[in-house]
Amino acid sequence: MIKKGDPAPDFALPADDGSVVKLRDFKGSKVILYFYPKDNTSGCTTQACELRDSLDRIDEKGAVVLGVSPDPISSHVKFRDKFQLNFPLLSDEDHGVAEAYGVWKEKSMYGRTYWGIERSTFIIDEGGVVLEAWRKVKAKGHAEKVTELLATQG
Repeated sequence: MIKKGDPAPDFALPADDGSVVKLRDFKGSKVILYFYPKDNTSGCTTQACELRDSLDRIDEKGAVVLGVSPDPISSHVKFRDKFQLNFPLLSDEDHGVAEAYGVWKEKSMYGRTYWGIERSTFIIDEGGVVLEAWRKVKAKGHAEKVTELLATQG
């Protein structure tokens, strides 16, 4: 399980704009890498929109936001367009990156057990080291925690 102080596992994932995004391409910038369960659900929409609305403050700190879910690109495009999201959404359909970060978990709802994303955020420094690892994130208000942490990083 990835924790504070660990090197962030590198990855290459398809993005909503048709590009392939690699973590290593962001060396020299902080990265807010957030994993969310599903496009167009209430919690995921709240979290994405709060990050969208905080992007100016995040940019000021030299950081970028990358959202990751197992949804296909076609779903990401609809989600991005519907909510005017201003950061890349990455598709981890085989959940390999989620597994590398330890966020692909067995879950249960209404007596049914299934595998899915545990809502989590990793703040990665300019050198690729995890500054903070938040697991079981509450969607509402999380963007404020992200910007508060970035404010302490100078």
